[in-house]
Amino acid sequence: QVQLVESGGGLVQPGGSLRLSCAASRAIFGIYTMGWYRQAPGKQRELVADVTSGGGTNYADSVKGRFTISRDHAKNTVYLQMDSLKPEDTAVYYCNAVRTTRLITYNYWGQGTQVTVSS
Repeated sequence: QVQLVESGGGLVQPGGSLRLSCAASRAIFGIYTMGWYRQAPGKQRELVADVTSGGGTNYADSVKGRFTISRDHAKNTVYLQMDSLKPEDTAVYYCNAVRTTRLITYNYWGQGTQVTVSS
């Protein structure tokens, strides 16, 4: 089992910045892909960014150049730095950890943190 705890959400004005954190209960970055997803009211959950066990990153087109995903192995924490925020970035942001083997997929979610971009 892996527990994921997010923090760092809040209310920010358009153009502002926030940094989300996701602390994992144990060291998993070497074998799990870590991702940030978001879900706005009335919409499906979507991938924002992820980082593979090997360190490769992937971003949704809507956040490229504005968001940066990173991880700190010593702290078992993955971050999402969000700059130049827009009202359409408003959503609940979820941390995810996934590992796929030949036999089973391990998939864990955090509880979510609200991000609201509004003036």
